[in-house]
Amino acid sequence: MTAIHIIGTGGYQPGEPISTDEIARLVGPLPDEVREGLSIERRFWMIDPETGEHRENNSDMAYKAAVRALESAGLEPGDVDLLVLATGTPDFPLPPLVNMVQERLGLVRCATLELRSGGAGVVQGLDIARMYLQSGVYRTALVIGSEAISPVLAPVFLGKDPDKIRMRDRMPVYMFGDGAGAIVLRAEEGATSGGILGAAMEAIGGDRKPGIHSVGGGTHAPIHEQLKAKRLVDLKVDVVGAGDFTPVMVTEAISSTLRRSGVDVGTVDLCLVPEGNVGWMLESLQELGLDTADWKALDGKIIDSLATMGAVGCAAVPLFLDDAWRSGRIKPGDRLMLVGVESTKWIYAGAVVDWTAPAPTLP
Repeated sequence: MTAIHIIGTGGYQPGEPISTDEIARLVGPLPDEVREGLSIERRFWMIDPETGEHRENNSDMAYKAAVRALESAGLEPGDVDLLVLATGTPDFPLPPLVNMVQERLGLVRCATLELRSGGAGVVQGLDIARMYLQSGVYRTALVIGSEAISPVLAPVFLGKDPDKIRMRDRMPVYMFGDGAGAIVLRAEEGATSGGILGAAMEAIGGDRKPGIHSVGGGTHAPIHEQLKAKRLVDLKVDVVGAGDFTPVMVTEAISSTLRRSGVDVGTVDLCLVPEGNVGWMLESLQELGLDTADWKALDGKIIDSLATMGAVGCAAVPLFLDDAWRSGRIKPGDRLMLVGVESTKWIYAGAVVDWTAPAPTLP
């Protein structure tokens, strides 16, 4: 029997933390109840907030997280034979960001795959990598989630009077940040316990409008027509829609993942759900009657670093995981559930892992 273990993680966020008070200076304030509901105290941007200039790129962040993950696992880049990356904000439409990271790592030959499933992407990537490793095709996989959202936010406020910025345009600036996280998987032949036990994923928004829509720079309309818009790329967030349907995704992700993994919720020690501890999420669960037995059983076990790291899309699960592992929250012997959700077209993915990696000795 071959078990697939997580043997290392790495995270990276650029620059100094940007406080919510600083965001208020840039784009104007939010109503107190809205600001409190977001539950985000700080975020990190790869751009200079004053000028919009790039201090680094998405590929830089992904590479730095990858190196840190490999170091924690005691491996060299050459040990990686499968590289999976999830992002919604690549440096270029082509070549894929994953291949730019491959080049930075010095890997002349390596199997690569890139996903565009937002916050669900890394958990999907873990399951894809797990299947390849279990089949014996590859032995070591590096799964990365990386997001650079601040470049899209800069045109909202640069050169603008904060008092004249619309409330719906302010919201994304308060919410989103940049960062990258990486996870190292290794096939362990002969292992009888530990590792990834099972996973589930599904897109349940086939009849719903996008909750988040990044419009511009694609091929949906002639480029010369797109250039006439006020902003070439516009990030539209349906806050009300997300509040109504994200709790549905989360509860379904949990129940489906438990069922597919063949475990009882009572055996789960920790559950990583980005936005799982956010005030609006907990209130919505109750209002919609979705505070199910599974959710109640996880009370006090939710891991969520949203408040201190910001909403970071594809990077959320691996970045928050790295933070929890390095801080000692996750220890060998813990049964961990990872849940990623994406409100662009309402995608969820979940996995259950019996954690075996000892605490890292690196900073």
